[in-house]
Amino acid sequence: MNFWFVLCFVSIAVILEVVESIPKYKVGHFEQLVDHFNFEESASFQQRYLFSEIYWDGKGPIFFYSGNEGSILGFWENSGFVFEAAQKFNALVIFGEHRYYGTSLPFGQDSFKHGNIGYLSIEQALADFAVLLTQLKKDFNATDKAVVSFGGSYGGMLSAYLRFKYPNIVRAALAASAPIYMLADTTTRDFFFPAVTKDFQDADKTCPGNVVQGFIEIENLKKQGEKGLPVISEAFKLCKPLTSVDQINHLIGWIRNAFTIMAMCDYPYPTSFLAPLPANPVNYACKVISGSSNKMEGLAEAAGLAYNGTGGKLKCFDPWIEFVECADPTGCGTGNDNLAWDYQACTEFLLPSGTNNVTDMFPELPWTLDMRNEYCNKTWNVKPRLQWTGTSLWGKNISSASNIIFSNGDLDPWRPGGVLESVSSSLVAILIKGGAHHLDLRPSNPNDPPDVTAAREQELALIRKWIS
Repeated sequence: MNFWFVLCFVSIAVILEVVESIPKYKVGHFEQLVDHFNFEESASFQQRYLFSEIYWDGKGPIFFYSGNEGSILGFWENSGFVFEAAQKFNALVIFGEHRYYGTSLPFGQDSFKHGNIGYLSIEQALADFAVLLTQLKKDFNATDKAVVSFGGSYGGMLSAYLRFKYPNIVRAALAASAPIYMLADTTTRDFFFPAVTKDFQDADKTCPGNVVQGFIEIENLKKQGEKGLPVISEAFKLCKPLTSVDQINHLIGWIRNAFTIMAMCDYPYPTSFLAPLPANPVNYACKVISGSSNKMEGLAEAAGLAYNGTGGKLKCFDPWIEFVECADPTGCGTGNDNLAWDYQACTEFLLPSGTNNVTDMFPELPWTLDMRNEYCNKTWNVKPRLQWTGTSLWGKNISSASNIIFSNGDLDPWRPGGVLESVSSSLVAILIKGGAHHLDLRPSNPNDPPDVTAAREQELALIRKWIS
């Protein structure tokens, strides 16, 4: 999933409660090499970063957020725990933007063209962060200060990788909801959609069956050919009615993406992603479907939550704008971020396979390695290297690393790809009951489950121990 696409922004009501924990940022730009690993290449670009000295006393550590697939501004606004921790540690806070996302585009709007996109890689991004931190430590007269890297989802993976690759720069890392084991070539790819299904089953045992029934009703109408298309179009309030049965698979992908969003963003308080989501959206969606006599119409209303919320302003939906098919079956988002993540999903990321309607509640939409290879070759003229990430980024052989916290919530469908058991006393796994996607990085909230409050306390204690 383009994790940024489902960042699930905190709603206005929640922001009013936690605004004091999110300080104003200052913006900086740093001249980065386009290619850190070719001494014949000297081209550069401006990498954006955000920072705040409001809590820093000149003696405390540096708390660094390793930006992932999206504008760094959104991560600043949605990572309140970093600032809560910074207050306790008198830390300097820096958020680094990932190359090819936000405004950090090496070739401007031409960044996604063939010949330019090839400089987008995990290794180049890590080098960006390492070089940026090295220079900023000098600029702030903080060369002797410990750096703690924070990140969620792909950003959490990057925080762990920074500790793997550059332990001389990063003293410790919090990798929240970071499915690093997913990149090992020995990891099966079929965990994600069964985990989404389990979230809905745990909320209501009848929910997956109701979802399946909704899809069956779509399939029955599909069998009617063009005669059934208006019924489907009306049920899903499509801005542009379906004109061919061939379009139905894309609609199913749009629906599946909506349920993915709700599973990842299953927070105990209202959040806002494109439109406001209610608290516990998985439970809400299950109630909507259960209460509908026509399960297809219930499915449509539930899917609409992810794109329009409970009181959204959209009068109709356009699945071809709201959901873009790509190399990641969990979705790539839209705009330039979609292009960048699509490329990464075609190169270094071994992402989940599709759905099979056996171990999950969704219609069969396969995404095999051969299908991925064909798509990536056609779209980007590249072929995924199955063993490279395990070689370059350690796969599951991480025991020689240290000072990393891997936190995962039991509601997060990415959890099966993460580090769920402590590897050593300094590679610590924390499991959060009632936690969705990197809930522990969000600002503290009165509705937080007890486990996330305890997890944050444990994280702070470990960080204090490791940087003392």
